[in-house]
Amino acid sequence: MDIISQLQEQVNLIANLAFNSIGTLQRDAPPNRLSPNYPEPPPHPTEDATDFAEQPKQMSASLIKAAKQFDTLVTALPISEGGEEAQLKRIAELRAENDAVGQELQRQLEAAEKELNLVQESFRQASDNCLNLKKPE
Repeated sequence: MDIISQLQEQVNLIANLAFNSIGTLQRDAPPNRLSPNYPEPPPHPTEDATDFAEQPKQMSASLIKAAKQFDTLVTALPISEGGEEAQLKRIAELRAENDAVGQELQRQLEAAEKELNLVQESFRQASDNCLNLKKPE
């Protein structure tokens, strides 16, 4: 897997960890009294209160580990050579190459469509001959 794909996977992992961490904290957090004017909230049914206290530490450790792995992947990216001018020149070359390949593919597509039309017409003629019980010419 190339470095860009690894970076994308790592970003997805970080987003997933953040999403799940926030959701878990919202789900498991004990209720708090909003105001002295409101009644005391009912106790939150949790199996283990100490487990909730450890969850944020574990989840933040996972996020930090994933972020460090991302940083490691970023430092492994190749350093650009030649500066901005060379990069712009390379981009222009790649675009020109892409345009040439695109034009060739378009020509091949048009040729394939012509051939498909010929085959379809031949098939229509053959099926008409079979249906009309004519001998092929």
